[in-house]
Amino acid sequence: MDKKLHILLIFSNFVVEIKSKSQENHMYNFCAKFRQILDICKRYSENLVNSLGNVPRVGVVPRFSDLEVIALSLTAEALGIDSENCLFHRLSLCKDRIPNLISRRQYNDRRKLTAGLCEEIRKRIADEIDGGEDCFIVDSKPIEVCKPARSKRCAMGRGDIGRAPSYGYCASQGKYYYGYKLHGLTGTSGVFHSYDITAANVHDINYLNDIKLEYHDCGIVGDKGYLSTEVQLDLFETANIRLETPSRSNQKDAKPFPIVLRRVRKRIETNFSQLCDQFLFIRNYAKNVDGLFTRIIGKISAFTVLQYINKINNKPIGQIKYALV
Repeated sequence: MDKKLHILLIFSNFVVEIKSKSQENHMYNFCAKFRQILDICKRYSENLVNSLGNVPRVGVVPRFSDLEVIALSLTAEALGIDSENCLFHRLSLCKDRIPNLISRRQYNDRRKLTAGLCEEIRKRIADEIDGGEDCFIVDSKPIEVCKPARSKRCAMGRGDIGRAPSYGYCASQGKYYYGYKLHGLTGTSGVFHSYDITAANVHDINYLNDIKLEYHDCGIVGDKGYLSTEVQLDLFETANIRLETPSRSNQKDAKPFPIVLRRVRKRIETNFSQLCDQFLFIRNYAKNVDGLFTRIIGKISAFTVLQYINKINNKPIGQIKYALV
């Protein structure tokens, strides 16, 4: 029995040693990817932050800079770590590799404060990838806060009725939900150039009113949800935007939708699928509206950063799972 016990102890110590080395290697990789994304944020934050990487403001100068907060958020999202509790449990193993690391509470507060800076950096990166696009794809994605049966108990948005969630219907999934709707505009390469978040009961076509203020002399491909003769005419007359949508089956003078445009429109659908798969887009841990919107900004920004890493490494930008390998 003593010999068997001795062998069992040796084996258990061996397993513990392997686990500890595995965790150490994993956190070393996390820190390396954190520094890689931080360098990208520094490269595209010119005129947005000071020499310390902070947005100029009155008060105590934080030792863990604003750019480091953004880079930490993007690294976590890129690796599929959408739980702050899980993130800081892992960071506790490598505090010596990330100096001046802030607490979880400070990280949560400052990530909301730096969401605007994160979005500005993302826009610059997107323009760097394919700033010369003249053809875009528009679509929407439901963001479910909770099931409709639990909507009466949902506290999100009670303090700000103008940004409160609402009931909506997703035609592609054939179900009702309670929450918001993400409207996105991407190029043919799959890069998000613009997006907006509205209540679930806002019709998709209303997003086109915002697009015509920012874009002109281009083409936009949408699904049947954007079908409207009045809107197509208004976009063309005001901003020279050509809106292409498939016709309904019962529509007079219906024409078949070109196969080329069908394939182009699948690009944004693939983006939404990747957001749900790698970035866990449909999971919601936020307790308030600001937290939810900040998480969405972080996920889309991390998505764009991974596309940029693929581009500089001469890889297909859509293969984001392999960007940090």
